[in-house]
Amino acid sequence: MKFGRKEKATSAMAFIVLMGVVSLLSDMTHEGAASIMGAYLTVLGASAAAIGFISGLGELIGYGLRLLTGWIADKTRKYWTLTIVGYIMDCVAIPLLALIPENGWIWACMLIVVQRTGKAIKKPSKDTILSFAASQEGAGKSFAIQEALDQLGAFLGPVILFAIMALQANPDTYSTYTLCFAVLGIPAIATVATLLYAKHRFPHPENFEPEPKIMGKKFVMKRSFLVYMAGAGLFAMGFVNFTLITMHVYKTGLMDTTMLPLLYAGAMLIDAVSALFFGWLYDRKGIKVLMISTILSSFLAVPIFLFSSVPLTVAGVLLWGVGMGAQESILKAVVTDIVPKNVRSTGFGLFQVSFGVSWFLGSWVMGMLYDFSLLGLVIFSVSTQLLAIPLFGLTDRKWKKEKSAQAG
Repeated sequence: MKFGRKEKATSAMAFIVLMGVVSLLSDMTHEGAASIMGAYLTVLGASAAAIGFISGLGELIGYGLRLLTGWIADKTRKYWTLTIVGYIMDCVAIPLLALIPENGWIWACMLIVVQRTGKAIKKPSKDTILSFAASQEGAGKSFAIQEALDQLGAFLGPVILFAIMALQANPDTYSTYTLCFAVLGIPAIATVATLLYAKHRFPHPENFEPEPKIMGKKFVMKRSFLVYMAGAGLFAMGFVNFTLITMHVYKTGLMDTTMLPLLYAGAMLIDAVSALFFGWLYDRKGIKVLMISTILSSFLAVPIFLFSSVPLTVAGVLLWGVGMGAQESILKAVVTDIVPKNVRSTGFGLFQVSFGVSWFLGSWVMGMLYDFSLLGLVIFSVSTQLLAIPLFGLTDRKWKKEKSAQAG
């Protein structure tokens, strides 16, 4: 299907919103699960180091395979096929956690790996087909809308689990958590059904974006992109995985376990608002906006791990939401702007591999530091994120030079 200019813009926005609904339902599933995952693994017998390791390994697999799946997507142009297969794996693994027996934390970890593998398969292709539509609406705005709907689902999922846990007459924590994972099967099925409708409605999203005037056959590493990946890697390395946060709150008894989904829901709400704001600002101010959001989120570990205070913990979680909102909107928008259309899946995959390896290493280190020194964990988290800021600034300068050279 070919589009005229006005029709392109209208259809592009419809496609962005429809894929946003897919993300909403998907995030109801796996972000609802994330709100209790750390506590659930603890109930199943996992240690802090094991939780930190599997959280990081999940991110490593979830991001690390994206270079391969991104390359496959660019070579085959089977964007929809990879997206659908990935979503099925991503969503089905969550309700299966309801079947894990007591003390079966290793089996739970295996399902987490399956879920993250599904995400690795879908993400480069999904982000690429969205980037085609984003070319009509603005990258920052488009990914911000996507992230806002995504995080609405991430807000609703934990709230639903909170209601289930609050209404449960059975005080057994294990039974309550397994019921929660079973209920998450409903949005999981709805996710796949909506995705299949989106494919039927928009079978060729690549038609939204015109082909570049100069089309290289291979991915070429720009200096701006290399510096950008280094900065994003440092940001990821210091960004605390929420599983570690929920485990900390559970272990310290700072909040009742029924409040954990609500805590996560609050973070997702801030994520959605910050994504819209920073995405809108990115289309006007560029990469410098990422520097601002990183400054705000870099200190999130301080109130969470150094103080036994509910208000301060909530404040830290809200900062976490700011960081996630920027991560899911601006980081993708920058890749869309720097990398040409015909090799963009490879670009997304390469970027996400770098990001995932960094998040894995950081999560593993912080998981080990948790058992020995909370101050050390905080210093590691804050310092690595702050080190990313000058690299984002350098990316901005190099990218502007590259654009000027191409124009000349």
